Amino acid sequence: MDAPKFDAAGSRRHHLIIYGSFAGLLILLVAGWLAAGHPIDMPWTWWTYWTGERATDQFLQAVENKDMNRAYGIWQHDPEWQQHAGKYQTYPFDRFAQDWGAGSSDNDYGTISSHRMVIKKVVGSSSSLIVGYMINDRKSKPLFLAYDAKAHTLGFSPFELRLN
Repeated sequence: MDAPKFDAAGSRRHHLIIYGSFAGLLILLVAGWLAAGHPIDMPWTWWTYWTGERATDQFLQAVENKDMNRAYGIWQHDPEWQQHAGKYQTYPFDRFAQDWGAGSSDNDYGTISSHRMVIKKVVGSSSSLIVGYMINDRKSKPLFLAYDAKAHTLGFSPFELRLN
């Protein structure tokens, strides 16, 4: 009954691989959580948080810079929207420019010059992100935008989130 001799170095290497893999996974989870903006939600929704917040922020920056063509491209998730403008007849560019343009009488905010995110929440089965922004440092009511994670498009939020 000759049992193999215990390999201390192999055992230590095996433990290092297991603990190192666990530590690496934990570091990746924490980095993903930080990159997503610290959401209190399930990890599989973190990508929606990150992409949705980024898209809405870029959209509002384009509106602030009065670059309506770029803003509409972000809204429709189509930077080449002018090549096939007829595709977007449900919310055409003229109506979009009327809603978001400088000095528009159709929005409650006037010329948009600044924005600050105050709330975000994934709704549904991680398919839509509602993001609330305070516009022009107003203290009243935030602007709520909806980001569709499947189509990568923006829209007006069908409802408002409660600020606590």
